[in-house]
Amino acid sequence: MKILVLSSGGVDSSTALALAVKKEGAENVIALSVFYGQRHEKEIQAAKDVAAYYKVEQLFLDLSMVFQYSDCSLLEGSKNAVPEKSYAEQIKETKGEKPVSTYVPFRNGLFLSAAASVALSKGCSVIYYGAHADDSAGFAYPDCSPAFHDAMNAAIYEGSGHQLCLEAPFLKVNKAQVVKTGLELGVPYELTWSCYEGGDEPCGKCGTCLDRAAAFAANGVEDPALKRYQK
Repeated sequence: MKILVLSSGGVDSSTALALAVKKEGAENVIALSVFYGQRHEKEIQAAKDVAAYYKVEQLFLDLSMVFQYSDCSLLEGSKNAVPEKSYAEQIKETKGEKPVSTYVPFRNGLFLSAAASVALSKGCSVIYYGAHADDSAGFAYPDCSPAFHDAMNAAIYEGSGHQLCLEAPFLKVNKAQVVKTGLELGVPYELTWSCYEGGDEPCGKCGTCLDRAAAFAANGVEDPALKRYQK
């Protein structure tokens, strides 16, 4: 069985890639990385580094034109600042009634639809992606929810003539548990990048930086990537 993994170069997708490699071997895994007009290319470089570490084939897509109409704070053309707050704080502000400001409109829907076409063309029967329970909590990222996953899986399964399905291995666990799994698998987290800003080192203040730090702390270990930035 061949697996295509959506790989952003972050903690979750890199752990999903490690699971796929463990299950089917590097020769049966393809990493697909997407440029969507994000503020920086750090995560694409991280995805390249992780793919090279696992010696898997890597493909790239540029879907940035689709998001040219969005003013999401993650995008290069946006004038909005990336919030320096945890996701829990942001969800409290939205009262769990709408996505957070770093939600890119239907990004996972677009990514997974495009990935389905690539996966079928490359002879894959499964797509892995790294959505986890913290992402969908409080409606923060609705395209990471179990309901979204089930709907997209059904659409892709039917639309592919029952040749292709989706798997989100961490859909029902939090990020701390993702990191726990990755530490057990020996994921090279020192190669990954999560920060929404594109500086020389992670800002440590945006939602994903705070989420990442908390996940490693919950496992009683220092984030391996931090050693790269220590003087």
